[in-house]
Amino acid sequence: MEYVERAEWVEHYSDGKGFRPLGDKERRLLSEHVPAPAEGGRALEVGCGTGVLSVFLTTLGYRVDAVDYADSAITRARKEHPDTGEVRWICMDIERDDPAGLHPGGYDLVVLRLVVPFLTERTSVLRRLGERLRPGGAVVVITPVAEHTPPERRGIALDEDEISALSALWEQAERFDADQLAFLLWRGARPAGTGTTAADRQHPGVR
Repeated sequence: MEYVERAEWVEHYSDGKGFRPLGDKERRLLSEHVPAPAEGGRALEVGCGTGVLSVFLTTLGYRVDAVDYADSAITRARKEHPDTGEVRWICMDIERDDPAGLHPGGYDLVVLRLVVPFLTERTSVLRRLGERLRPGGAVVVITPVAEHTPPERRGIALDEDEISALSALWEQAERFDADQLAFLLWRGARPAGTGTTAADRQHPGVR
């Protein structure tokens, strides 16, 4: 896979670029399967980009910590969603930075949309995020799959073996289709030492 430097992501957002828009089916699946608890909930979006998904999560009853490691993405998110008081925008590298800036009380929902294929150490990142879940909480991963991705863009997708390996880290794993994206819903992180690390390939990552 091609390694993408942090500076390239900063340039990507500075140039006004984005990614695949949040689809209606993704919105429906989130609304149906992970609405906020009745008393309100807290969500974490990893790789928030310009913040469209984070803002949508507020309509489901969440207060959201929206994290991206490109400061230009956070700058755009704040500018494009100036009146969203329920979102806290955080510039952070989820793999390398001190996580002290995250909410100490944990999260009812963690979402990674179009992000996991770019992580260098997928298993360890997901394990750490699983440790931040509140009782009954869920992780949602929305990702392209290799089957529907041109070979030259393989780096943005997960294949079936990678999906199976990551799903094995959880007690409960469900999968739905979201217009050729895999919508993966995981609950109950297994203790470290169980499951598999096969999803972590020997490559520097696409970040």
